[in-house]
Amino acid sequence: MITLNQFKECDLRVATIVAAARVPQSEKLLLLRLSLGTEERQILAGIAGRYTPEELIARQIIIVANLEPRMLMGHESQGMLLAADGPEGPVLLGPDTEVATGTPVK
Repeated sequence: MITLNQFKECDLRVATIVAAARVPQSEKLLLLRLSLGTEERQILAGIAGRYTPEELIARQIIIVANLEPRMLMGHESQGMLLAADGPEGPVLLGPDTEVATGTPVK
């Protein structure tokens, strides 16, 4: 178990997907370009089996914004999106009403 203080160290934010593309040589990965309001980031996510790049544009999701960057298949992933395991694959988590991009999640 983690403590409440450890959990509070996670910088969870609402991000808006501004671009999405399949990663060549991968059946699972999508490269997502995200807006956090004051900056843009890219994240690689293993959601290609559930979502097409086109349906993700302008969608708001929740990300962990303060993870150390990591290289995946030649691309830097600068965070991690939150998703639940659904019966047909990952289900992206996001606000049920549009909020300002970059809004912290508490």
